[in-house]
Amino acid sequence: MNAHPSDPGRCGQEPDGPAHDAHEHAGRDEHAGHGHDRHAHDHDHHDPAERARGLLAGGARARKLLFAFGLTTITLVAEAVGGILSGSLALLADAAHMLVDAAALLFAWLGVLFARRPADARRSFGYARLEVLVGYTNALSQILLVAWILFEAAHRFLDPQPILSGTMLAVAVIGLAVNAVVLGVLGGHDHDDVNTAGARLHVIGDLLGSVGAVTAAILVRWLDWLWADPAISVLVSLLILNSAWRLLRRCAHILLEGVPEGVEVAAVTERVEREVAEVVGVHHVHVWQLAGGSRLATLHARLADGAAADRAVQAIEELLSARFGIRHATIQVETGGCRHHGCAPLPPGAG
Repeated sequence: MNAHPSDPGRCGQEPDGPAHDAHEHAGRDEHAGHGHDRHAHDHDHHDPAERARGLLAGGARARKLLFAFGLTTITLVAEAVGGILSGSLALLADAAHMLVDAAALLFAWLGVLFARRPADARRSFGYARLEVLVGYTNALSQILLVAWILFEAAHRFLDPQPILSGTMLAVAVIGLAVNAVVLGVLGGHDHDDVNTAGARLHVIGDLLGSVGAVTAAILVRWLDWLWADPAISVLVSLLILNSAWRLLRRCAHILLEGVPEGVEVAAVTERVEREVAEVVGVHHVHVWQLAGGSRLATLHARLADGAAADRAVQAIEELLSARFGIRHATIQVETGGCRHHGCAPLPPGAG
């Protein structure tokens, strides 16, 4: 497996690219006078001042996310305790929803920290895919939690339980206020900061859940509608289920090396063949994700007679980055026939 985050459906959060920082290179490996392998990797070479600004910005994002995680965790514990003491299933459901989002905030914070860690000898792509594994496990656990909430709600509909509506309302209002504060903390983020943007969407879901809990508490307290508590808990659990299912699908797609959303292998092949003058054929194209937002590719490029390999690799690399957001590519350049299984035949007059 290659090492690979809304929205509430993100796999954790999305790093901007491969976690390692190596030098761009093009290597050649000749096999019996046959082909040439050239590996093109897009990496950043920041000057010290720019790198320092990036580290400072990363530190500020990390502090915001850690603060948001702390507030969310305290609130979910308060709502869980309040739900148990008051007998409110809606509060428990909202606490469960906040548990999903506290985990998302935690791994958004870890994502900022791990993104700055260099690759090592055992993990050449760094630690970015850790968030995918955690997100997949988190999604499965939340689906089980939703099943429990729905089961308990069915019992509450059939046999309504007494609820301490005053306690329920107080805790729900506190949760609503805290979620509003957290949303304000995460509100000011850069347009390209998808990590914080995804965490912010989770908090918006928390805010809606808290509104639901407050609504249920008011209906129970002033209208004595005990059925409102399980009814709203079902609505909140459906929010959780929607987020968890989208998260599960997205993480599974990344773990299965699926093609990233918005990219088609056929389109990659067609554009390289049409827009790179040195290339007469492209095959064995593979595109996948390290984690959300981090795209990688490998392909074989057959060159026209007399074409400069270095110039072709650079042109392909620039095209993949500009058109498809692929900033890490391994390109095998071929000037003769390809011996790999599934290679396309040479066009007339090529090679």
